[in-house]
Amino acid sequence: MGHQVKKNVGVTLHGNGAEFRVWAPFAKNVQLILPYLDVFDGSNIHDMLNEQDGYWSAYLKGAEPGINYKYQIDTGNELIQRNDPRARILTASENGVSVVAPNDFDWGDDIFMPIPREQQIIYELHVGTFNRKDPATQGTFYDAIEKLDYLVDLGINMVEIMPVTSMSYSNGWGYNVAEVFAIENAYGGRHGLMEFVKACHSRGIGVIVDVVYNHFLSGTLWRFDGWYENNRGGIYFYNDDRGDTPWGSRPDYGRPEVRQFLLDSVLMWLNEFRVDGLRLDSTAYMRNTQGSNNDPAHDIGDAWSLLQQINHLAHHVRPGAITIAEDTSVNEYITKSQHENGCEFDAQWGLDFPHAIRQMLGLATPWPTDIAHEIEFTYNNDAFQRVIFSDSHDTAANGSQRITEAVAPKNPGSLLTRQRLLIADAITLTAPGIPMLLQGQEFLQEGEFNDWQELQWANVQKYHGIVMAHQHLIALRRNLYGNTAGLQGHSVRIFHHDAANNILGYHRWSNGGPKDDVLIIVNFNSTAQTNYHIGLPRSGEWRVRFNSSWKGYSSDFTEHVFDSAITGGDSIATLTIPPYSVFILSQD
Repeated sequence: MGHQVKKNVGVTLHGNGAEFRVWAPFAKNVQLILPYLDVFDGSNIHDMLNEQDGYWSAYLKGAEPGINYKYQIDTGNELIQRNDPRARILTASENGVSVVAPNDFDWGDDIFMPIPREQQIIYELHVGTFNRKDPATQGTFYDAIEKLDYLVDLGINMVEIMPVTSMSYSNGWGYNVAEVFAIENAYGGRHGLMEFVKACHSRGIGVIVDVVYNHFLSGTLWRFDGWYENNRGGIYFYNDDRGDTPWGSRPDYGRPEVRQFLLDSVLMWLNEFRVDGLRLDSTAYMRNTQGSNNDPAHDIGDAWSLLQQINHLAHHVRPGAITIAEDTSVNEYITKSQHENGCEFDAQWGLDFPHAIRQMLGLATPWPTDIAHEIEFTYNNDAFQRVIFSDSHDTAANGSQRITEAVAPKNPGSLLTRQRLLIADAITLTAPGIPMLLQGQEFLQEGEFNDWQELQWANVQKYHGIVMAHQHLIALRRNLYGNTAGLQGHSVRIFHHDAANNILGYHRWSNGGPKDDVLIIVNFNSTAQTNYHIGLPRSGEWRVRFNSSWKGYSSDFTEHVFDSAITGGDSIATLTIPPYSVFILSQD
């Protein structure tokens, strides 16, 4: 069966009706049930044309947006009913029915331009819990819109939303993907997501969507047209050991129709929803059946070439859009160019970074890499090929917990918690990489990440000084004051590493010189250091731009007030450094 890219798969509205096209290569016959009703009298069952290449099609006059439909497939042994794998809307996540979606949406004057990577500050957001009006009810895109002005005030310019396609049981983190094209109704559906993207863009915020292509649960796609082998999933899946993952069945990346299915999903996000980036979940489990770098016997070559195609398509369709891989191994080829046989993702999650921070804060067992290594680490000598964070939905769950909870269980507002959180987030916002915050960490959200606990928005006022500290850190990272340009540069060097006293200093720069060179000095110790000598990379006067011990951030902080500038003969400065503190310096 040869394959050419098939156009207009799914539902295409034109004229005064709609064209329906579905892939079911092993079906004996396919019919369209429209409208899909509880009572069948035959008048709503329409024969589809066999296009002789595995696809079936029908054009129906009067098929308008909002009408329900399903496909009825004759397998030769039985009649089975299936939703459209490309349905943009389902009446419900579980046992729902496909709905013809409108393709008109008023984007107004939305001409949002992607934000350069070196300027991006990402906020990871779970729509279901970000802003709940009722602790027992899922949050929606419309609820999330109400908090966007808060994110603007914080300094956020990118949000990364956890998966929002239709889930099993309509709740969860979003990784229990049952449908690939339908947007979760409980969140507000297709229209709600468009309103959310439009509202973000109008405030200067870009939107990254987390997508899951490494496994699918047994939703619409499972044994779609009745065919399967080895008791596995049928036409959309590998029907041998390659189909097995820890979470669900792996799609067949070698089958052209499945590749087109996934590539068309990428097109949907970028064209129909105008998103500004995609984060691909667990690419390691796409490209290797064991999720490994060091196990070439289990590599899936078709997945590697598909990842290359996904990135080529994304960058072609929306130049400037960011593509991010979550890959479990340190693998530079994920972000290398395709000329070098790389996948050409723009960035990948720095999965060691949060563990190295926790280790330095005394919150974790020893980790293979330390924070000094993580600060100096880059992929392909490009600082912005990595997304860095002190907490994510993964590190704050799965048997672990947020940093706030790890420092002081059941007391996330403790002095020690506030001091250590500012260290963790100051490093995240000043180290090389694209920084990301997990929703609520800037106001000391407690516990672990889950899909049911609403964010404690009252903490924004309760810990307003800590929120202000994050505003200042983000402003410095974005060089909004015009004196920390080096934080958007590629260069970094550890200039001071005192293991005995747990004090670390690192130097960031772009072009170097006044208003560019930035020094970050961190005391990971519970004791203050007085008359502490530290060699600075450059002579001259250095001004303190951020002092985490400032009482303005919290009245019980052990503030040390610096002179107007820090100087030192032969570039040696003598400092008093409060416990658990971080300072950011630059030159005028």
